[in-house]
Amino acid sequence: MNPIRLGYLYGLGAYLLWGFFPLYLKLLRPAGPLEILAHRIVWSVAFVALLLAAMRNIGFLRALLRRPRALAGIAAAAALIAVNWGTYIYGVNSDRVVETALGYFINPLVSVLLGVFVLRERLRPAQWAALGVGALAVAVLTVDYGRLPYLALTLAFSFACYGFVKKRLGLPAAEGLFVESAVLALPALAYLGWLSLRGDSTFGHVSAGHTVLLVLAGAATAIPLLLFAGAANRLPLSLLGMLQYLAPVLQLGCGVLIFHEPMPPARLAGFALVWLALIVFTLDALRQAHQTRTRTRTDSQPPIPTPTAP
Repeated sequence: MNPIRLGYLYGLGAYLLWGFFPLYLKLLRPAGPLEILAHRIVWSVAFVALLLAAMRNIGFLRALLRRPRALAGIAAAAALIAVNWGTYIYGVNSDRVVETALGYFINPLVSVLLGVFVLRERLRPAQWAALGVGALAVAVLTVDYGRLPYLALTLAFSFACYGFVKKRLGLPAAEGLFVESAVLALPALAYLGWLSLRGDSTFGHVSAGHTVLLVLAGAATAIPLLLFAGAANRLPLSLLGMLQYLAPVLQLGCGVLIFHEPMPPARLAGFALVWLALIVFTLDALRQAHQTRTRTRTDSQPPIPTPTAP
């Protein structure tokens, strides 16, 4: 199969799974957010360990242990993804799926902010315009909610910072997820043990189906991430960037159409401003990518020979 087409299939698979993830999380009730998070961590370690063993790729750990700065970065990435996962699970199970979708809509704009304040990047006028419209959207949504949309902002900032750290580390998807989950595994196991001692654990006490779903949280975490890695290796960043909006669109649809969360006019106006900011941001990114490709092709062409006098 054509690599680009295969990349599209991988990308669609990843974002479809992420988009419908709220449906899966709702099935894990009556487990609380922290219990679901702990199971997601523990079973992610188990699932990815089996995958790496099948790939005979456990040896990377020895090399990694000799890189203390990389281990510190992995610990930071693990803390950030734990905050992101925990916030998302809490948002879904407290019937705020719409607000969690907002977080992933504004995530690209937060990544641009990180570029400005951390990497000292200079923005183009269109990028500044997108950030301004995004800030206005947050203000409108703050008025609508009567508070800052803190769940959305926590999701956006934690995931943007996680992406920044991961880019610096440069670990492959499976290896990165395994080490990050392993860092969190001991606290997660300790929490699950404490729940069991108190008699508050739902694992094995609700139904066989519920127990299986908790175990499958590891696969549900790892599979879309691996599909995304396959897409990232085959698709240009501009095309991958267009696909990333599929997941929050589906999450928003789940919140409004399936879970019947309210969408009053003011909230819809705030979302419309976010979408306007993303349109400006995406069109500017596509224009810049086109200019870069054109410049690269021009620079790679051999120079026209200068005619010499006979």
